[in-house]
Amino acid sequence: MTFPVDVHVTVPDAPPVPLPGELRYDRADPYAVCLSLGRPTPFSVDWFFARSLLAEGLHRPAGIGDIVVIPQRHRHPDALRVLLRPRAGVALLDVKASAVSAFLRQTEVMVPPGTEHRHLDLDDVVARLTAGRE
Repeated sequence: MTFPVDVHVTVPDAPPVPLPGELRYDRADPYAVCLSLGRPTPFSVDWFFARSLLAEGLHRPAGIGDIVVIPQRHRHPDALRVLLRPRAGVALLDVKASAVSAFLRQTEVMVPPGTEHRHLDLDDVVARLTAGRE
């Protein structure tokens, strides 16, 4: 399932840049969501993280490490900030919280929270984890 979103990207020492984005969910990987930045091309940038992180971040700051999700209710009631901290630097992404909520509701219809384990193909997971190990 894909869900288009508008993303405003801010990097240090530069003004915010609007980019098309897309939230994606696949019941074959039921714990994860993907945030894709840029037009769908081989050059788009994809970030994969836990669906539960995105859901929790709608209500309170969530996450540690490379991805942190922070509601911005005090500044803009419909804003959600995603902080990306790869090794190369930092980027702030702002998206509409209402769009993220709508996306999450659609994912929950596909795979209700707490039932993710029922949608895993464990044989496929093991095969991918052990690929190339002979």
